[in-house]
Formats: sequence, structure tokens, C-alpha cells
Amino acid sequence: MRSVALPIILAFALAQALPAQSPIAVDVPSATPVAKTSQQSAPSANSGSLQEALRMLQEIKAANEETLRKQAATLELLDEMEKSAEQIKIYTKRG
Repeated sequence: MRSVALPIILAFALAQALPAQSPIAVDVPSATPVAKTSQQSAPSANSGSLQEALRMLQEIKAANEETLRKQAATLELLDEMEKSAEQIKIYTKRG
């Protein structure tokens, strides 16, 4: 009993010596709206780069969907293997 209790007590004592987490700074938006004058013309100037970024994101999305499809197929195969293993265990216990 002492061999188990002593490490647990030491772990709690060491945990008390660790520094606490510092609070995270939170930005609160202002109550008054910010004037946007030159910001409205900027998206039209960068429309080519925005379209390129959109195309890249669509490619990434397609690759992610393919990966998810492969993972789903692998999970189904693993489920079938698990069911087969359980059946084998049942049959071996009977015989």
C-alpha cells in the first residue's frame, strides 16, 4: 500500500509547485464602427490572387474528401475483420 501511496502523494506535491497558466488576452471589438474607405477597393485589385487561393482551397478540399473516403473504407474493412475475429473466437470456444 505504501509503495502506491507514496508516489501519488509525491506527484500531487510536485504538481502544486508547477506555475499556473497565465490568462489569455482577449480582444473586445469597439462599440463604434470603424470607417473603411480604402479597404473597399483592395479586393478588386487582388481578385487574381483570391481566385488562385480559392482554386487551391478547392483542390485541398477534394484531396481531403478522397482521404476521408479511403479512411471510411478502411474502417469498414476493420469492422468486418473484427466481426470475423469474434466469430472465430466463438467457434473455437464451442469446439
